[in-house]
Amino acid sequence: MTWLRDVLDDVAHHAPQVDLTERTIGIRRRRRRRTTSIVAAAAVVAVALGVTTAVRLQRAQPRPAAAPGAVTDLPARGVGPLSHAFMTFCRPEGGKAPAGCVNGGWRVVTRGGKTYRVARALSGSPSKLRPSPLAISRNGRKIAYYDTKAGTFAVRDLASGKVTTAPAKVPTAWLGSIAHLLLSDDGRFLAFTKSPALKDPAMLFDMRERMARPLPNGWNPIGLSPDGDTITLAEYAPKTRLQTITRLWQTSTAGNSTTVDVAGDYSIGALGPDGHSVVAVESVNAGVVGCMRSGPDLVHLDRKTGKALRKVPVRGLSMTANQVYLRGWTGPHEITALATPLVCHERDDDAPASDLDPPYVPFTAYAVNVETGVARKLATYTAQGFFHLVLPGFPGTL
Repeated sequence: MTWLRDVLDDVAHHAPQVDLTERTIGIRRRRRRRTTSIVAAAAVVAVALGVTTAVRLQRAQPRPAAAPGAVTDLPARGVGPLSHAFMTFCRPEGGKAPAGCVNGGWRVVTRGGKTYRVARALSGSPSKLRPSPLAISRNGRKIAYYDTKAGTFAVRDLASGKVTTAPAKVPTAWLGSIAHLLLSDDGRFLAFTKSPALKDPAMLFDMRERMARPLPNGWNPIGLSPDGDTITLAEYAPKTRLQTITRLWQTSTAGNSTTVDVAGDYSIGALGPDGHSVVAVESVNAGVVGCMRSGPDLVHLDRKTGKALRKVPVRGLSMTANQVYLRGWTGPHEITALATPLVCHERDDDAPASDLDPPYVPFTAYAVNVETGVARKLATYTAQGFFHLVLPGFPGTL
C-alpha cells in the first residue's frame, strides 16, 4: 500500500476520558396547615398542596448521567496547554469506538488529561477524499483548524477562547486530498498547503495584519521564521526536495525561492529552533511491496544544498524494527520521533475491500538528541495511524 493510502486510511482513537459530575436539585417541602371547620376550604387547600408538591417533584428529577467516557465541546475559555490531538473514526476494525464518537471529528487532550471535542472543525473523510487539517502551536496553547461556519481557517487561543479567522475564504474544494497546516508559536502566522498541486493556491496568512501570500502547492511546510518572512517546505514525491522562500512580506509576489534536491528518500522533521537545522530519517524498502521501514540513523541535511552532512546512530529506540516519523523539537538539541512497530503484509488485490477503519496500534514518542542519538521515551498513544495524531509544533496533516 502506498503512503497516500496510509495517509488517507490512518485514524486516531483513544485518549484520556473526562468524568462529568451531575448536579442534583435539592427539594424542600413546605407543609401548610390550616385549621378550619369549613370542609370546602380544607378541600381547596388540599388540592393546592397536591399541585405544588407535584410541580416540585417534577423539578427535582436528576438529569440523566453522562455516558462513560463522554467528552464535551471546548469550553469558552480556560483550557490548558495541549499534549496532542487525534481524529476519531467510528468503525474501527477489531476495536470499539470511543463514547460519543464523531466520524472524522477532532479531539484535543490537555497535558492534565482532559479531552474535548473541536466541534467547529471540519470532519475528515478518507472515503470522500476530504481532509481536515489541525495544528497545535509548539507551546500547546493555540490550535488552528478549518472552521466550518467561517468557511476558512481559524486560530483559537485556548486560555482566552479568542478565535481569529483567516483574512480570506478557503472553499473546501481547495483543501485537496491531503492538507497541511503550520502554526507559528504566537499564533500570528498560519501556513496552509495541500496535495495534489491544484490550481487553487496554498497560502500563508498573517492573522494579525489580515494579509495573505500565495505558497506553492504540493509541499509540506516544516519551518517558519518568527517574523513570518521565511518559510521552509519539503516535498516527497516524485522525489525528496527542500524549498526555502524568503522576503514573503517584503514583496508583492511570493518572495524569493530556492529549491534543492535531496539524494535519497527521507522523512523530514520540523526545522530546528535555530532556523537552519534539518534532520531526517531515511525510508528503506522493507522487502514487501509498498512497505517501507526506517533507516538506523538520524541524518543531518544541508538546507541550502540538500546534501547529507552526517549520520548519527540512534540508541534507545530501534529504528529498523519500527516505522518512525520525526515531528517537532522539544528543545535546542532534541527532536520528537514518533514510532510504531513495523508490520508489513503482502498485498492481495483480489481480497474484498473492508469498509472498516484500521485497527488500533501503539505510537510511542521519543525525544532524540540530534548530536548523540540518545533517545528517551516521552509518552505512548493509541491511534490508527500517524497522520491523525497531531503533536505540538509540527504541521497538522489531513
